[in-house]
Amino acid sequence: MSPVDPAEAEEFLRLFYAEADEPGAAAVKGAAVRTAPFEDRLAEVRDEIERTGTYVHTSAELTFGARVAWRNSARCIGRLYWRSLHVRDRRHVVAPDEVAAECVGHLDEATRRGRIRSTITVLAPDTPTTAGPRVWNEQLIRYAGYRTGGRVLGDPRYVGFTDHARSLGWVPPSPMGRFDVLPLVVSGGGEWAEKGPQFFEVPPESVLEVELTHPDHAWFAELGLRWHALPVISNMRLDIGGVSYPAAPFNGWYMATEIGARNLSDGERYDMLGEVAERMGLDTSSDRTMWRDRAAVEITLAVQHSFDAAGVSMADHHGESQRFLRHLEREEAAGRTCPVDWSWIVPPISGGLTPVFHRYYDEPTDTGPMFRVDPQQAARDQGCPM
Repeated sequence: MSPVDPAEAEEFLRLFYAEADEPGAAAVKGAAVRTAPFEDRLAEVRDEIERTGTYVHTSAELTFGARVAWRNSARCIGRLYWRSLHVRDRRHVVAPDEVAAECVGHLDEATRRGRIRSTITVLAPDTPTTAGPRVWNEQLIRYAGYRTGGRVLGDPRYVGFTDHARSLGWVPPSPMGRFDVLPLVVSGGGEWAEKGPQFFEVPPESVLEVELTHPDHAWFAELGLRWHALPVISNMRLDIGGVSYPAAPFNGWYMATEIGARNLSDGERYDMLGEVAERMGLDTSSDRTMWRDRAAVEITLAVQHSFDAAGVSMADHHGESQRFLRHLEREEAAGRTCPVDWSWIVPPISGGLTPVFHRYYDEPTDTGPMFRVDPQQAARDQGCPM
């Protein structure tokens, strides 16, 4: 790991001192937002970098950096709420069992029986002399995929990860199912960094799942579909002012289309369109009958209906599109640009019916506090997803 670039640290500190007084931007319960004048803090950080190659963020700086990283996430439509991100400061944690325990704690604190709270858990950073811990799961909760006689039982996206977890000693449930929660695969930091990844089971009581039914089709329940309530992205590093936190799991909440029109409908995932279309009695002889479109809408409706009935927080693509435009207005009023990846902001169904479709946006940037895919994770994803 390279030493922190003092210029990156200074750029971040200038941003922090310019914006920290905005409501909610850096509020930390029981902690002062700023403890020293800017020039004093900058001199302190420069001296610390010169002596150690890195520096330690204050609690307020960490909170602000994490929230701005969400604000800068060009692929996220839910950024209106960036100021409300709950930051769990766990920078002292490096041992793999403690990392896994904090991941479970994150699930418990963020799920709140379905009243989802946007949360990030920041674990120990990389330094010039030691590596921080890593969570190798793409999300803290994902379902296993098993190769069985030329087909896949479960989620095909995670066949490679499942194989690797099994090579570490994980034993799947018996019998294996379509929705078996994968273990956490964690590498420790510091003295544990060279010992390689270990697996840890996720306690069932920490995984809230929703069984899927349809408001109009009773047969939908017979499909046996369900999905987990909390999407916690865990394979991205959090970069703030030159300091890099390789393990920083974070979550918002699901939008119904993510589950209905992607996870359950994509051909390389659960691929449910054909079965649902058949149950609906649709003509699947030609794509021109739009059977795929009709089936995708009904699956998404089932997801939205089921989460609502279970009292679990979930956005819909129409409401969230309106709220995203409100976020754009606020950012423009604050004199800031709002980076957007159009292909991720526009929902996967009914895109042209939402207001986010009909406009241009600022291009994504690569500066400032940011979530980035871990380079080691990206390299591994070219082969085995582990």
